Amino acid sequence: MTRFNLPGFDLPAFIRNTLAEDLGEGLPGGGHDVTSESVIPHDARFSGVMDSRDAITVAGLPVAADFFRALDPDVAIEILVDEGAEVAAGTDLMRLAGNARSMLTAERSALNTVQHLSGIATMARRYVRAMNNPACTLLDTRKTIPGLRHLEKYATRMGGAANHRMGLWDAAMIKDNHVAVAGDVSEAVRRARDAGVATIICEVDRIDQIEPALAAGANRLLLDNMEPDILREAVALVAGRVPTEASGGIDLDTIAAKAATGVDFVSVGRLTQSAPAADIGLDFTPL
Repeated sequence: MTRFNLPGFDLPAFIRNTLAEDLGEGLPGGGHDVTSESVIPHDARFSGVMDSRDAITVAGLPVAADFFRALDPDVAIEILVDEGAEVAAGTDLMRLAGNARSMLTAERSALNTVQHLSGIATMARRYVRAMNNPACTLLDTRKTIPGLRHLEKYATRMGGAANHRMGLWDAAMIKDNHVAVAGDVSEAVRRARDAGVATIICEVDRIDQIEPALAAGANRLLLDNMEPDILREAVALVAGRVPTEASGGIDLDTIAAKAATGVDFVSVGRLTQSAPAADIGLDFTPL
């Protein structure tokens, strides 16, 4: 069986650290699940079913499974739906059977993860549907919870979005504060170009910044906080020379109009910043 893997993300460390936090490792009296140890016999066994209480787009089930495996390597797990699947309320997502104490100890960490990631995937899917424009790509942003970026950006992909840059290392994004220090848009872009940066994204919030940014070597423009009529003017001026991205204040009510202006991308920070957790439960039965 192929285990879940995300390049650049240390899943075993995430599992280990999350469980250690819940168990209170390193704290006085910590390091164990006092409720399960005091109430559940050490050899008791459970079967369980994880299900969705709402209609959702699923993300994170393989990660949840690894929480259970970390505490009971012999646990039997059957994942019932594919990642990225859209499921109706009441759909069974996973079946498992194993040591009762271990399953109860891992339960909250597993559920927290799959609820959070499925919530992100579900919101991303809603934005893709609201955009209703196959010629335009929905992007996430760097507005992620520290330590969870790779998982959260994975979840946006499961919802039908694509990833913007992963971090500060894989593209230059010149924003207003960079411009303020450099002096103007063209000088900021020139410095990035002269430094040998391959991908230079330049944020512009005025039409008159477009030509200086392009002349200096920007190879993508982020059109920030522009209304649809201004976006259309900007796209016409760029005339396909570089990809264009609409960003800033975009929600379910405005995304279709902004995507229809001809931009190549629309980026939405709230996909990761504000997605509510999906309602997913896990019910156990003694064996």
